[in-house]
Amino acid sequence: MKYKLLAVDMDGTVLNSDKKISPRTKVALDELMKRGVYVVVSTGRNLAELADYRDEFKSMNYGILISGGMIYDLLRDAPIKIHALDEPTILKLIDFGLETRAMIHLHTVHKSVAREADIQNMAAFGMGVYQDMFDRICARCDDCKEYVRAHPGEVIKVNLYHRDKISRDKNFERINALNLSISYAEAFNLEMSPANVTKGSGLRELCAFLKLDLSETVAIGDADNDREILQTAGLGVAMGNATDAIKNLADFVTLDNDHDGVAAAVEKIF
Repeated sequence: MKYKLLAVDMDGTVLNSDKKISPRTKVALDELMKRGVYVVVSTGRNLAELADYRDEFKSMNYGILISGGMIYDLLRDAPIKIHALDEPTILKLIDFGLETRAMIHLHTVHKSVAREADIQNMAAFGMGVYQDMFDRICARCDDCKEYVRAHPGEVIKVNLYHRDKISRDKNFERINALNLSISYAEAFNLEMSPANVTKGSGLRELCAFLKLDLSETVAIGDADNDREILQTAGLGVAMGNATDAIKNLADFVTLDNDHDGVAAAVEKIF
């Protein structure tokens, strides 16, 4: 099979534990693009959170961003498809976050939005590795509900970062009744998108746009929010640091993200 598109997750996949792209991985992806293969970043991040890596991704045409909530033309700097959450659902999710003292993180097309006190205390939510980035790129809101009401139709995904597994599991039970796509990429977080919106649905939409068959695609990931895209792609690859559940559904397992797992997979497949 001649594969025409590679979709790669960011955190835990393309990025190592220091949140960097290794030289070997960058060369491997650049070489693929020079050969005419679409290399697509498939991530829970939005544009603001992608900004630090735009130089590394400057040759990429497309992104499956915000966990499939937005398909984006990176070269034209314009959205192709957006799936926003409805306001009543967002407000309910915010209530759940407030009740459990969770950090509330709103994703829009261009912004990450959170409360200042939470940004300065991200280690309490198991998210300390992201604090520097959030401090630099986040828009601040004093009242998340007021922000949502003032920006109708803009919120694509809501993340709740919890202080412990007990509060996360409590919210999961409540949110599971709301008919949303729920996933997690960190120990105590929950990521909520509209029903049936996942990285996998994003891959289907992008392939329809590019007139590619799904059998011509490869996806690489490590976490629960990569489940659907690994199952949707023609070939699904799990990182060596992936959860056991992700490894079990993948076609094969590559090296971990601190040992150039993406580059190793590219060299093997392409």
